[in-house]
Amino acid sequence: MRIHPLAVDGLTALVPATVACLLGAEAATQGWPTLDASAWTLVALINLPLVVRGRAPVAVFLVIHLAWIVYVALGHWPVVNSPAALVAFYTVASTRSHRTTAVCAVVMGGVWVCAGLISGSDAMASVVGQAIGYPLILWRFGYHARRSAELTVQLRAEQAERARREVAEERVRIARELHDVVAHHMAVINVQAGLARFVFDDDAGTARVALGAIGDASAEALAELRRMLGLLRSDSTPETEPGAAEPAPGLDRLEEMVDRVRAGGVPVDLRVRGAPVPLSSGVQLCVYRVVQEALTNVLKHAPGARATVELDYAPGELTVSVVDDAKSDGKGVDSDKMREHVGHGLIGMHERAKLYGGTIVVGPRSEGGFGVRLTLPTSVHAARRGDTVRE
Repeated sequence: MRIHPLAVDGLTALVPATVACLLGAEAATQGWPTLDASAWTLVALINLPLVVRGRAPVAVFLVIHLAWIVYVALGHWPVVNSPAALVAFYTVASTRSHRTTAVCAVVMGGVWVCAGLISGSDAMASVVGQAIGYPLILWRFGYHARRSAELTVQLRAEQAERARREVAEERVRIARELHDVVAHHMAVINVQAGLARFVFDDDAGTARVALGAIGDASAEALAELRRMLGLLRSDSTPETEPGAAEPAPGLDRLEEMVDRVRAGGVPVDLRVRGAPVPLSSGVQLCVYRVVQEALTNVLKHAPGARATVELDYAPGELTVSVVDDAKSDGKGVDSDKMREHVGHGLIGMHERAKLYGGTIVVGPRSEGGFGVRLTLPTSVHAARRGDTVRE
């Protein structure tokens, strides 16, 4: 529960004020004059300023000590108002610099010694010891309180900066997702629209199939866009997806995506080697997006080329490769053209692999064509490894 600082200072002021009232009532029993109206007025003047000590600690300190020395000069018991003086000095020590605190420590010690001299104390050695010891002790406690407050402010600033960085990283992640969705589905739609336009008059059946493919691709694109917008509204990340309307695409939808690319005119072979193992949703999304981006590049830059997608499960790791078979039909991705298009897509592959502790190799193959090879650790305890991107 948060309490207003002024209320805290007011409650704090009650403590020395109560002690002063109790001691003032006992002054006569200790051999000191009974407090009259003027003395009680000075007691109030010494203790009430503590209510605003947080707003003007030095001014409150000076007012209290000035009134205290007047109170002592009138022949009253000095101990009555010493708690207020101690609280005022602690406030200065916990909020002001060492130089200001040192000056106030000298003032407090001097007033303390003067009070002992004016009152004719028989134990001046003890008074001098108190005049030196109390300021030093309170100075130390005040320093630690001030340092803790500074560290708290610094920590809050660092937390705010970390939150800003996380927001920026999340925006980059969302932009990558949007790129993957839009680029892939628009490439399919573009190819199918061109095919439908070309055969519209001569082959109505083929045109109808192409239009159906356009409808399916656009519907899936809209569904994924709705999913991402749902994530934004629920403050979730694409990899965790809690509360999303639909689950993130994973390996179970890989065949569906490959079929869509086949419908776009790219023959694709999907192969799985080894025994599949359970993978986290984030790793599955990484594999799905990398394969999607690789096939989209083939679809855009080498329509008609044959592509092969292979998932190879080995102990502790999963290797995913996407290559086009330039030897089978003489086609393939133009390496020079691909270099011109190295942008968000390939950078996205690089970042996804790095995020999940994997490696990725992207570039033209020695036997022709273009290839992507992604290796991801399947164990949650696998060490993060460096990643490479070659062109």
